[in-house]
Amino acid sequence: MDKDAVEKYVDHAAAALGLALDAEYRPGVVANFERTAAIAELVMTFELPDTVEAAPVFRP
Repeated sequence: MDKDAVEKYVDHAAAALGLALDAEYRPGVVANFERTAAIAELVMTFELPDTVEAAPVFRP
């Protein structure tokens, strides 16, 4: 995601949730969403074989 898309997402998500986002904190929130998007991209591009099934119960 490019920075403009992340900024729009943050603004729209805050509005949808009724959250007041102070201008002082907005750059940090945008930066965290950029990091989250980068991590999610790595996870989503990792291919799993068709034989892998989801575990019914998570056990670390």
